[in-house]
Amino acid sequence: MLSAVRDLAHSSCLSDPATAAISARSGEFQSAQYEAAFNDRQLEKTRPQLRATLLFCSCFFVAFSLTDFSVLGYGRDAFILLLTRLAVALTAAAGCVLSSRNPESVALTRLAASAAEIVALVAFQVVVAYRPNEIAWHAMSMALMLIVVYLYIPNRLAYSVAIALAATGGFIAMVLALGRLNASELLTMSMLLVLANAFGCVAARRYQVLWREEFRVQTVLHQMSMHDALTGCFNRNYLQHGLLEAELARAQRFKLHLTVIMCDLDHFKQVNEKHGHIGGDLVLAHFGRLLTSMTRTRVDSVVRYGGEEFLLVLPETALEGGVMLAERLRRALSESAVLPDARVTASIGVASANFAVDAPRSLREMISSADHLLYEAKNGGRNQVRAQHV
Repeated sequence: MLSAVRDLAHSSCLSDPATAAISARSGEFQSAQYEAAFNDRQLEKTRPQLRATLLFCSCFFVAFSLTDFSVLGYGRDAFILLLTRLAVALTAAAGCVLSSRNPESVALTRLAASAAEIVALVAFQVVVAYRPNEIAWHAMSMALMLIVVYLYIPNRLAYSVAIALAATGGFIAMVLALGRLNASELLTMSMLLVLANAFGCVAARRYQVLWREEFRVQTVLHQMSMHDALTGCFNRNYLQHGLLEAELARAQRFKLHLTVIMCDLDHFKQVNEKHGHIGGDLVLAHFGRLLTSMTRTRVDSVVRYGGEEFLLVLPETALEGGVMLAERLRRALSESAVLPDARVTASIGVASANFAVDAPRSLREMISSADHLLYEAKNGGRNQVRAQHV
């Protein structure tokens, strides 16, 4: 769960609507990363819907064995159809079990849906073969089954279309082979089934697009709630509502090193006074990009902690690694020509803990220690790094 949250938070493409275009043909996101994120999020709704639909439909499919016995009597043919219908119910039950035991697998959920659809439609063809005198009723049943495939069993649209069209073609071929309809009746039935496919496909695609539009809006809003608009770094909201507890729990569980770095731009007030707030914003944006570029993507977290204060959270990093990174950051900033006639520097505090030996009570305690070290660096002359184990 922590890795999924971190991946979503660090995925800048998910906050850019330009990379989240939806294909007019498939109804899916053109970005594979966006589509995978959507499917993972949608799975929480898909699994219970799939189980409910499969159980409901399979129960009714088996219940219609009463009509088999009514038409065929209590003979061999009716019992063959009963076994065929039970095979559909068993496939549906197996799909429910498979989905429940693999709750995070999109592929297995789709496999369960597709298998149930295919077995049910093949079983329906068997029913038609044993009851050839009821073509009109079978055609109506076929249309209902197509609607279920398109709209009620959650599956990938391409799979639903392929299964529905194959079943429609097979049904029309069987009716043609049985020879129970004249040419005009066969044409009328075929056109109605094609129409059912067309309506089902259009409606299913509309649902697919609407779900993805909703996901895209929610994702953009989620990203905006976690990121600072000026620097692109995480904000205090993300720090306080996920990062602190998650990283601390991970470090405690696996007995890892954890380091935090607090950075503060020196004499930033003078930068604003000399170059205006536009110049100050340029400095902050530059520093945010610098911090992000020098840390590990999807591992480290860069947070805009205050006005000109930035916090780095470095999992699996000992004090020595944190100090090395802090010195590199300090030198890179001091050597940057961000503004003309303005040398920008930063004071940095580094606090580290080894959770295999001893650990602070909370990550906030580590942040407080890093902040204290930061002010020691400022009082010691600025543009320097102070560090210690917590």
